[in-house]
Amino acid sequence: MLESALQLQHPFNLQDRTALVTGAGRGIGRATALALAQAGARVIVVSRTRSQLDEVVDAITTAGGQAIAIDADLTIADSMEAVVSQAEGLWSAAGIDILVNNAAISPYVKGAEDMTTQEWRHLLDVNLDGPFELTRRLGKAMLNRGKGVVINVTSLAGARAIPKLSAYTSSKSALTGLTRALGVEWAERGVRVNAVAPGYTATEMTAELHKREQLRTAIEERTPIGRFAAPEEIAWPIVFLASDAASYITGTTLFVDGGWTAL
Repeated sequence: MLESALQLQHPFNLQDRTALVTGAGRGIGRATALALAQAGARVIVVSRTRSQLDEVVDAITTAGGQAIAIDADLTIADSMEAVVSQAEGLWSAAGIDILVNNAAISPYVKGAEDMTTQEWRHLLDVNLDGPFELTRRLGKAMLNRGKGVVINVTSLAGARAIPKLSAYTSSKSALTGLTRALGVEWAERGVRVNAVAPGYTATEMTAELHKREQLRTAIEERTPIGRFAAPEEIAWPIVFLASDAASYITGTTLFVDGGWTAL
């Protein structure tokens, strides 16, 4: 037991590991990229908006870290392949050690009867198909090496029904299921797969909620901690799951929701 403890003397240190974070230009993705870099990881930041990515890279490198930006639309097959080929050739031949599937959208707030097939398909393309395809591609190299970590950013909506968000709720529920399945399937081959499920977090995605005082107050009153999370409060649990401190955790979802799902 003492020998094991000594081997994990610095279990949160991500030095010499390469992480790829999608949706990294803002919100939870940006905070996660910065936190991973602070823990010592080299970080590849991916999103569709180059200007946001450049700002994140600048923040990391100014602080003494290493980061590279790849702007891409992960719903396009050619863009997905380009990201994979670029990412696996950076810094070393070892490939990606940590994949954080954070990119997601929630643009449709309407009853299911009013949603179009195109809207449904668009949301699932981003929130479910994108993470699956990237995990499948980058996961092959992890499995070949016998080590790696995948962390999916889901939502409390994956466990609790939220009216007028049927597509978003479905996508996050499915991503939670994928996390369990791969967490079990890949465990014996050295790759851990987990998820973090944030509660309501102060990001651009929830900006409209803040403008609606009555709704914002209702959410805060429903949350035991009594407020929205800051993006950094989601990022550090992701760092934990990426680190050796979580070496015996796979196939699980860590709820970072201020106590919402405990009620």
